[in-house]
Amino acid sequence: MNSKSDKVIITESLDRIGTGVVEMYIAHALCTSGSAVFRYNDRRLEFREGDLLIVRKGRLVEDFNASPDFKVRVIYVDPLFIEVSTPLTNYGMKGSVALFFNPVMRLDRCQFEACMSDFSVVEARLNAVSAIFYEEGLRCAVQLMILDFFEFHASIYGQDVISSQSANIMSRFFRLLDSGLYRKNREVSFYASELCVSPKYLSEVCRKTSGHSANFWVNRYTSLEISRLLRDKSLTFVQITDMFNFSSQAYFSRYVQRNLGKVPSEYRE
Repeated sequence: MNSKSDKVIITESLDRIGTGVVEMYIAHALCTSGSAVFRYNDRRLEFREGDLLIVRKGRLVEDFNASPDFKVRVIYVDPLFIEVSTPLTNYGMKGSVALFFNPVMRLDRCQFEACMSDFSVVEARLNAVSAIFYEEGLRCAVQLMILDFFEFHASIYGQDVISSQSANIMSRFFRLLDSGLYRKNREVSFYASELCVSPKYLSEVCRKTSGHSANFWVNRYTSLEISRLLRDKSLTFVQITDMFNFSSQAYFSRYVQRNLGKVPSEYRE
């Protein structure tokens, strides 16, 4: 592909999701044939023809198994380019929270055709390397695609109003968690201090915006990462305990059992 932008990458495979150059990119995948099953957020999900998959944390996609006739179009977008391309609406935060739990949207025929059109427009703009306003055109194409994603999501799940202040706090809170700070800091007071708000206020915003407390999100990010690492048999329990700054293996084991429902050794059986 002749492109002068590394902010957007288009492929016909999900093999690279969460790895290499696109490790931190946001994946937007449209299934055009067949189906696949995978693990995400400790759940088994199905991705089938006509579905749209949007994944912000590619490394959470595990055990991806596709049918022989599986075909997909994928647009990876750099997070910073997504940020400048996202329409000026607070709906994105509601969408991000919902997609954390289930990144698959079932589209109807009209939505699927609109999505196919959006993908084609982004690809055309990506390849228009001689355009004087190349990046501006690409950004507008991505923005239109995102706006349609908002429309799809709102039609499926409904639209709630989120204040600008709450959306801003949640966005900054998630950025702190996305950076991996939960490996060393699992107290809500730490994140509240970073955001210059009180722990009580941060939890109130989280509950109002996502339906869950700030502590839930800290533990959820931590648990998902620990679960992923426990399945990596090249790492010892001691190494994982140290990575997350637990005071002892016993404390680590209790944390895993409390938040994941089983002891660490059960992941290696």
